[in-house]
Amino acid sequence: MTDIRTITPIPRPSVPAPDIVRCAYLELVVTDLAASRAFYVDLLGLHVTKEDDEAIYLRSFEEFIHHNLVLRKGPVAAAAAFAYRVRTPEDVDRAEAWYRELGCRVERRSGGFVDGIGDAVRVEDPLGFPYEFFHEVEHVERLTQRYDLYSAGELVRLDHFNQVTPDVPRGRTYLEHLGFRVSEDIQDSDGVTYAAWMHRKQTVHDTALTGGDGPRLHHIAFSTHEKHNIIQICDKMGALRISDRIERGPGRHGVSNAFYLYILDPDGHRVEIYTQDYYTGDPDNPTVTWDVHDNQRRDWWGNAVVPSWYTEASLVLDLDGEPQPVVARTDSSEMAVTVGADGFSYTRSPGDGEEEQGSEVGFKLGSQL
Repeated sequence: MTDIRTITPIPRPSVPAPDIVRCAYLELVVTDLAASRAFYVDLLGLHVTKEDDEAIYLRSFEEFIHHNLVLRKGPVAAAAAFAYRVRTPEDVDRAEAWYRELGCRVERRSGGFVDGIGDAVRVEDPLGFPYEFFHEVEHVERLTQRYDLYSAGELVRLDHFNQVTPDVPRGRTYLEHLGFRVSEDIQDSDGVTYAAWMHRKQTVHDTALTGGDGPRLHHIAFSTHEKHNIIQICDKMGALRISDRIERGPGRHGVSNAFYLYILDPDGHRVEIYTQDYYTGDPDNPTVTWDVHDNQRRDWWGNAVVPSWYTEASLVLDLDGEPQPVVARTDSSEMAVTVGADGFSYTRSPGDGEEEQGSEVGFKLGSQL
């Protein structure tokens, strides 16, 4: 079969795309199941739906489907499936037909690929990522009012994935064909897109595309209700003497406006804890575009981003469970433009009289402090 990752652009199939509801779960391969359980259950407080010697099925506090995260024991730490729930059983058929027309590798299992999931399709998508589409799912107890189980740092929802790909514009077009909408993006003065935040549910994103060597998983993100839940996780990690697993934050993003924290699990898989983004459900919701040189786009307070956040990410697997080859990004990457410049490029747009006035006010305030 032709490697369609080498074909540009990705065509729009003639058949209807599946109606995707939301990101639903990630299947993650870990090398030490006990260590991963300690991280995701004992530290972060995700709730166990089912577990055995080979896998642990976890869900967030407000979830009613079987799981949001599957930890599966394996020899190589990697992401095995980015799973999306579709609106109807017929949308699983549509997903299969849509990707077959694209020439992607497709596998379908009526009994699902993991416990708790029914009829499902997995594909190696045009960017090299393992995507899954399903509708049938086992329901479990929603813990919304189980305050006896509620922790100070409770993770309440799966919010999004973030994917690293060498060609963000190509990936953006493909996901728009699949029905995703762009809430925010990062561009340069030539209109080149460096990152795009794309959604199906009515929040800023279900997945994001970040420019870099890929295909790789940048992170999975879980939401909390409030900022103080994130601060509690930091305090807990400090008390446990594992604050070295805090990679970045806490802080506030410019893109999405969300309060964030990035931490690393025992295998180096990156997890974002995330809260307070905004509604995007209207059909004319505007796309917010950020300048790639604006140091407030990644951190609203203008803090520099650690280089590992741009360079490190998790491998992804093909449908045989083998790591996908990582393709180097050959054009000018955001890393080349901004690492070292984060915190040293502009915060206020140069040449804007109103913002120059704001700069003067800020300077006077700073001098008073």
